[in-house]
Amino acid sequence: MAQAIPINLQVVLVEPAGPLNVGSVARLCANFGIDGLRLVAPRCDPLGEEARRMAVHGVELLERASLWPTLEAALADCDRVVATSGRLEGPPLPLLPPADALAWLLEGSASPQADPVPQPKMAPGALVFGREDRGLANGELLQAGRLLQIGTGPSYSSLNLSHAVAVVLHELHTLRRGERSLTASPPPTAAEGAMVWANPCRRHDLEAALADAEALLLEVGFLLPHTSRARMAKLRALLQRAQVSEGEVALLRGMVCQLRWASRRRARSESDT
Repeated sequence: MAQAIPINLQVVLVEPAGPLNVGSVARLCANFGIDGLRLVAPRCDPLGEEARRMAVHGVELLERASLWPTLEAALADCDRVVATSGRLEGPPLPLLPPADALAWLLEGSASPQADPVPQPKMAPGALVFGREDRGLANGELLQAGRLLQIGTGPSYSSLNLSHAVAVVLHELHTLRRGERSLTASPPPTAAEGAMVWANPCRRHDLEAALADAEALLLEVGFLLPHTSRARMAKLRALLQRAQVSEGEVALLRGMVCQLRWASRRRARSESDT
């Protein structure tokens, strides 16, 4: 039997309302070798009797689950993020089948099985699942680099939270064991003249760059307070599609910093004349 490759991954549940679902997800994480569970503003008692009863041998993992006030905070240290969406129309990023989205996630989250040279600690990847009743909002979906959609019958596409987690983690486990190719069509290599992409930057670095950019764009009048949220969502979607690296986001922040300095210097000069 093939051994699953190690992975540094967090399963993130946003505002789960059902303790049975939370317990079931903890059990599924234990079933499929996922060590991290993060709960964003849970609307139930994640350590209550019902959750513990459903967790079975995942109780230890349930007890170690971390609580976060917002999705942004829960993802701050992550780089590759896949969010699940049941929407058929209007998602802010393209919807991908599980195999494609999870292959991308594994490219950055899989750890070397044996490496004699010490490696820097990898940023974790994340799999995000939304609320039982209404899933994830557009702003939350834009925290992800890829959106995953589970194929269902057209008459009723909504899945129970724990069932959706089961389907996705089973697909992930299949990829980790090498029972299915990670990439259906591998990208060209550097030797073939293609650019080699680095891992995406961590979420908190991208959010800090976006906050800097928004402040500057408001200051120079490119954004207006009542429209800034919608326009920044478009910029966030653009950068999420690009999946900027650590070096690239540092470049963006440097540009914003220099532009702010130049703008204020010009304003002072004009006020002195």
